[in-house]
Amino acid sequence: MIRYFCAMKFLTHKNRIRATLLFAVCIFTFFVNNSTIYPDIMECRNIVTAREMVYSGHWLVPTMNGDLRLEKPPLPTWLTAFAEVLSPDNLALQRAFAGIAASLLILFFFLLGRDITHSYDFAWISSLILCTSYNIVLMGRTASWDIYCHAFMMGAIYFIFSTFTKPRNSWPNALLAGVFLALSFMSKGPVSFYGLLLPFIIAMLVYKRPLQPHRSLQLIAMIMLFLAIGSLWYVYIYAFHPDISRFVLGKESSAWLNHNVRPWYYYWSFFLETGVWALLTITALAVTYWKKRITLKREYLFVFLWLAVQIVLLSCFPEKKKRYLLPTLIPCAYLIGFIFTYWHSEISSRADRLLFRTNACLIGVVCLLIPVAGWWFVFLPGYITLESFIIIGSIIGVIACYIFLAAYRKHAFHFVYCIVALFLFAEAAIMPFVGDVANNRDFHSISATRSMPKLRGVPFFYVNGQPLRIEIVYEAHRCIRPINLTNTDSVMRVLPAVILTHGDAAKDIPAQLRSKVNISPIGHFDNNMRSKGSWQYRPEFIYDASLLTRK
Repeated sequence: MIRYFCAMKFLTHKNRIRATLLFAVCIFTFFVNNSTIYPDIMECRNIVTAREMVYSGHWLVPTMNGDLRLEKPPLPTWLTAFAEVLSPDNLALQRAFAGIAASLLILFFFLLGRDITHSYDFAWISSLILCTSYNIVLMGRTASWDIYCHAFMMGAIYFIFSTFTKPRNSWPNALLAGVFLALSFMSKGPVSFYGLLLPFIIAMLVYKRPLQPHRSLQLIAMIMLFLAIGSLWYVYIYAFHPDISRFVLGKESSAWLNHNVRPWYYYWSFFLETGVWALLTITALAVTYWKKRITLKREYLFVFLWLAVQIVLLSCFPEKKKRYLLPTLIPCAYLIGFIFTYWHSEISSRADRLLFRTNACLIGVVCLLIPVAGWWFVFLPGYITLESFIIIGSIIGVIACYIFLAAYRKHAFHFVYCIVALFLFAEAAIMPFVGDVANNRDFHSISATRSMPKLRGVPFFYVNGQPLRIEIVYEAHRCIRPINLTNTDSVMRVLPAVILTHGDAAKDIPAQLRSKVNISPIGHFDNNMRSKGSWQYRPEFIYDASLLTRK
């Protein structure tokens, strides 16, 4: 990897500046104010598992709330656990590792775009577009699994492409491809192989035709290295826990076929995952229009096929979730990059002027509406002072004016720079206020029990048969096991203990047990991370904690 960074000294002054700016954009996009929003369920699962790795020593056989957690490969959790070792309970650091993965994705995206087109302009502008795509920003700020597997797979794709298209360094590229394939497999199994690699290989075979018999040894070495590294953990788990491994495999296979089953057309709105670039994504899909204008016609059709195969393959799979569309943002950003590179060189026809100005002006109007929405949803409820609102609104207004100016002067790259400036400003100045709006103002976490001396070393339980959200385990910073309150003997054996109930504990505790224990209320905890009125505000996050001791 070092040689790719060292290669910067061979860049022109302009491209060195661009590389530096892209690095700065990644810092703002994935790291600045990355802890303002409370973690979601996926993050909580990962972080809870990471904590138990650190404090219980379950590094090779992960557990979550005391139960085996083999559904996900451990590499992202190992990285989160490493963050826990460096700085306990530091959500910003835990998410920073995801940000590093996202930055790697941007790096390999840039390198692949440069090698496909031999154009730094294309790679530069496409990378800025990907950095400002909604789901990339979201996943790069989230300590879960998705960004890791696709980031490593993007590295593997780059090295695979280099192995079969470049005359030199085929062996180092092949070996690095094998390593990155293994890292992706250790992050989320075959997910990125199916959603990102397979469509790329199909498109490459159609348009690039890189088959070279003299590279067969490199291909074999790549696959063998991938299998050797990527299968180590799976072999270990199967060797020591064969029954549970088979159960998990069957459970996951059943989930792929029977869980979250959606109709085949569920992903019709995939372009919305790009966020601000949604309309331009639709514009870039007009193949019959662009293939007559874009100079890099074959490269454009190659990327279009890559995206089309992705959508078809993902649509064929019964289980569907919006976050599974994350890898589609990569070819989407390339497609939009082709359009902007073309517009940068010429916007001469009336149709091109109409397309560019329509897209730019619509985004400019949306930009102007942001302060209006902020007035109703941020200022009036009291989340922000009038002075701060005026400053933020003015800066957004200035950016909107530059967007309209770029549209009028037909400056395609300047328009992209305005969008990037808007995102950087939002991540630096607006994100804290977004956190205030999205997070629950009345949040009273059960983590407060950690500072209560009388509860040190006391086990926590919840009523058996009632579901327990993993977010509660995350906030409590300890395992919370189920207990059958009707079995008086088993309860008496674990006393003193804390019991979590929805409402007064006496209602859930049978009379026979109440006669033998003292029930001391500890507190009422609202662990809803999202604000009241949100669809995510739910009663299952509200608990009363009570200490049970022998009479």
